[in-house]
Amino acid sequence: MTGLMPTRRHALKAIPALAAAAALRAQPSFTGRLRPGLVAYTYRNELESKKLTCEDVIRMVADFGLEGLDTTVYWFPDTSNQYLASLRRTAYKNGVSLYSVAARVHLCQPRPELRQTEIDNAKRWVDVADRLGASHVRVFAGPIPKGATEEQSISWAVEAFRRAADYAGSRGIVIGLEDDGGLTTNAAPTIEIVKRTGSPWAGMNLDTGNFPKDGYAQIGLSIPYAVSTHIKATVATPEGKKEKTDFDRLFGMFAQGGYRGFVSLEYEENDALAAVPPLVREIIQAARKYAEWPIVR
Repeated sequence: MTGLMPTRRHALKAIPALAAAAALRAQPSFTGRLRPGLVAYTYRNELESKKLTCEDVIRMVADFGLEGLDTTVYWFPDTSNQYLASLRRTAYKNGVSLYSVAARVHLCQPRPELRQTEIDNAKRWVDVADRLGASHVRVFAGPIPKGATEEQSISWAVEAFRRAADYAGSRGIVIGLEDDGGLTTNAAPTIEIVKRTGSPWAGMNLDTGNFPKDGYAQIGLSIPYAVSTHIKATVATPEGKKEKTDFDRLFGMFAQGGYRGFVSLEYEENDALAAVPPLVREIIQAARKYAEWPIVR
């Protein structure tokens, strides 16, 4: 009997470790990290009519239980140090990350002086992001100029994107190129611009609802290059019909694809005040599902 005791004690000691190992194996092997947020453009009508202020939207994000706000800058009353500092304080007091500045910058320009104007515009918003405490700036490529080929347009966009990214990188800020019609209607040319830019500070601001056809396939191609996201309420079918976004499927793709960052709702239909809360609940639920990490001790 005495000779059996050490073996039994060792076996009993091993039970917690075995249980922990089994729990780890039971957990999904996700490599992504999803943080639910909101894009301020969602409330564009209310911001435009001054029914809401940017401070109001920050407090709404906190009330929803979201983590961050993409601060679409079209409705900033100014970009003074005083105003940006006030926004930062409001965000901090509400536990909200002002992680992104979404600006109107159109990189694809056929003439050097026009490209320089857009590069300067990008630099201006990088400086605003720096003062706001944001780590990301969203830009556009814009339409293919009249008479130009796609290849020429990509080259022009790459030149401007690279120079803007170099400046952003010197301040620790990432620039994301959004798929938003024109040159970036589909994933392939958008990804090509990012790849040819070749900067660790340049990536894709993946808008899941902007692809005109075969949305999930286009999203799947884009995830490895995504540095930020705009999550839409609808996604295009292979035939080009809009259907309600399957958030579980979408967030599963992000998690399995290794995306780490904000997954922020951008609602573009009418009556956002009524429509957004139930969508936010779906997004939070999906983000939490794919954030059930094994506990490492």
